[in-house]
Amino acid sequence: MLKRSVTVCMRAISADHEFEVSFGKDRPGLAGSHARLPDLPKKPTRADIAVTRGLGDSIALKHARHDPKVHARLAPEGKQARAVFDAVEQARVEAIGSNAMRGVSDNIATMLEDKYQRADLGDVRDKSEAPIEEAIALMVREKLTGRPAPKSGERMVGLWREWIEDKAGPDIDSLLGKLDNQQAFARVVRDMLVSMEMAEELSEEEQQESDEDDQQSEGEDKGEEGGEENSDGEKSEQEETDASSEEQEDGETEAADATAEDVSEDEQADTETPGEARRPDNPFADLAQHIDYKVFTTAFDETVGAEGLCEEEELDRLRAFLDKQLANLQGVVGRLANRLQRRLMAQQNRSWDFDLEEGYLDSARLTRIVIDPMQPLSFKQERDTNFRDTVVTLLLDNSGSMRGRPITVAATCADILARTLERCGVSVEILGFTTKAWKGGQAREKWLKDGKPPNPGRLNDLRHIIYKSADAPWRRARRNLGLMMREGLLKENIDGEALLWAHQRLISRREQRKILMMISDGAPVDDSTLSVNPGNYLERHLRAVIELIETRSPVELLAIGIGHDVTRYYRRAVTIVDAEELAGAMTEQLASLFGEETARGAGHIGAPQRRFG
Repeated sequence: MLKRSVTVCMRAISADHEFEVSFGKDRPGLAGSHARLPDLPKKPTRADIAVTRGLGDSIALKHARHDPKVHARLAPEGKQARAVFDAVEQARVEAIGSNAMRGVSDNIATMLEDKYQRADLGDVRDKSEAPIEEAIALMVREKLTGRPAPKSGERMVGLWREWIEDKAGPDIDSLLGKLDNQQAFARVVRDMLVSMEMAEELSEEEQQESDEDDQQSEGEDKGEEGGEENSDGEKSEQEETDASSEEQEDGETEAADATAEDVSEDEQADTETPGEARRPDNPFADLAQHIDYKVFTTAFDETVGAEGLCEEEELDRLRAFLDKQLANLQGVVGRLANRLQRRLMAQQNRSWDFDLEEGYLDSARLTRIVIDPMQPLSFKQERDTNFRDTVVTLLLDNSGSMRGRPITVAATCADILARTLERCGVSVEILGFTTKAWKGGQAREKWLKDGKPPNPGRLNDLRHIIYKSADAPWRRARRNLGLMMREGLLKENIDGEALLWAHQRLISRREQRKILMMISDGAPVDDSTLSVNPGNYLERHLRAVIELIETRSPVELLAIGIGHDVTRYYRRAVTIVDAEELAGAMTEQLASLFGEETARGAGHIGAPQRRFG
């Protein structure tokens, strides 16, 4: 009865009588016209029921009052800015329902209290432990609904309130008048992000496009009679817009392909230049000529083993915490890993070439010599299997947005896959990348002391972490992965330099086949660097590094994006909706790489891209 009641309420709120609602162990979410809610305990308490109702109301309101196309068009590029943009939009749709219905308001308030309590945000003492996107969202909710932040989120909001109000107080005040207009609301949020130095302003073209959409919406609201003509007109106009967009995208793709071909031709010409001696283990010797990117100082960067950042006792405690959190997921990942192992072991079965003139003596054919002494000796040779002599590097994004479930799932998947591949004779390296500080560190302090020279380039202290080296056995490095559960470790991410670091470690390996898998949930973001350089500085560097690896290096590169479309960066990539699908994506990608059809080098690079979820 309770599930039926929740389903009926969600359909009523969403104004969609065909809205599907399911209950299970999966993460709650919305996919099209299908909502997922967590299953209730056998004997639910009032709090359990209120939390479930709050989740259902929130999802139903998003289905009814949120336009994904508008959201995608106006969303900023940066990962931190996008997180704030998404959180504030969720606050908007929930505020609409809360203002209209008291019961919905109470349910959502209970749901939020439970959410921040589960995230252990009630006792945070430092800004680095308090996600700014959640603090901004709660402050926006206060302004839109008049209800204070839940008790479990009060401390988090208190840490950021003064800074947010100082930077973007007027923008937050103006959101209330735009509550029912998603486009106008989103533009104010963009202005708010600009005030907080998190995003660039809307370009004139985007602004004009948004204004035209607003005018169209107003025209639709004025009258629905004669709507067929208006709809046809708008449809044709939209089709023209889509067609022009497709032509533009095709043109950009052709230009990118042409650039790649030019680079390849130049590389070939360079290779064939007589007398040139290029080191085979360093295909990026002339990297600076290809990429407009610089670093202010590397004096404060560090590459450190996980054991160097944490005491042994704490590592053991964090590892135990990781195992406890993912007790259920380990079974799922374990089954996928066993399936991968069976596929790899099937390829490892010995196969031989017979009747050779040299090799191992074939004793099975000695009877021929007994029968006819004039017959020559027969030899055999074992064939090389495709996946032998291989090293795989798993490069994990250790940025703040991965905090919680995503980093826990990523750590567990890396752990189990490392064990699986090790059983099959494949070396595995697990690396992580983040920064030592938020919004710069010692590098920024040095820049300030030096008088703020213009265009300093990367302006933060890198922290590259080795969780497991390729030569270390899994059992020795197992507890290191617990470090990802440590509070305050996950900060900002500079993906381009992390890729170069992992790539250089792979290039120096003795194995013949080298595979690099990047796991990330967003574009590169470092507030300190982006505040004094162009807004796409880090993203442009990442694209250039990816292109060089994919076109000039023997390393096979693939990527998995968690809730972030990485297919626009990498040629071989998949995007998953949430972290729960990571295990399946990782095992499927590795299995396909070791498959018969993709066993040879560059043949896989142009493989079709897939989207999970």
